[in-house]
Amino acid sequence: MLHLIIADSELELVPKNLRNHPIIINYAKKRNKRPEEVLLDSTYHHSVLKSLKDGERRGRPDIVHLCLMNALESILNKEGKLRVYVHTRNNEVIYIKPETRLPRNYNRFVGLMESLFKNKIIPKDLALLRIEKKTLSELIQEIAPDGVFIMHEKGKFMSPKEFGKKLTKYTSPVVIIGGFPHGVFLSDIKGEKVSIYREPLMAWTVVNEVVVSYEISLLC
Repeated sequence: MLHLIIADSELELVPKNLRNHPIIINYAKKRNKRPEEVLLDSTYHHSVLKSLKDGERRGRPDIVHLCLMNALESILNKEGKLRVYVHTRNNEVIYIKPETRLPRNYNRFVGLMESLFKNKIIPKDLALLRIEKKTLSELIQEIAPDGVFIMHEKGKFMSPKEFGKKLTKYTSPVVIIGGFPHGVFLSDIKGEKVSIYREPLMAWTVVNEVVVSYEISLLC
């Protein structure tokens, strides 16, 4: 079983200090929501982010959306050999059941995440998605893996094929991929740093390469 964590993801509701900003108020009003109920999104809030700490990397629900679409629609997940989690910059963890089918439309995905932040569990009878306050270290401790690997551009270089074979030697490995556009992990995490390409890659590309490489090594 491969455990995939999209860590320090830039997925969050609009912070308190921005909720009175005219751009945020107008955006929320257009969506018939209150400012505290909408996700921070650099597509619509770019000018507001300039005044926010780490503003150049925040408000990126799109990264989480693309990463999850790649992972959940994979053959590995359909075969029941993958578990996916999203950890946010504010130390929240989203648990996602393998049978979950997320909206392919980005705006619908945003609406779903906003509902999740508000209700904590979706839907209540099936609990396909649930969110809890939890640090990345606490999540890893809960999973209790026999190997932890951090995808990092300065990590030990391995080809995707080599890395996939390495992962199959473990019973329950964790692979951590940053859910942010650039910069470093905010969380203090320990594990083996791995690079699968000699240039930086988008998070969703790394997700795809890792999942498929493990899938081929494990199932073929």
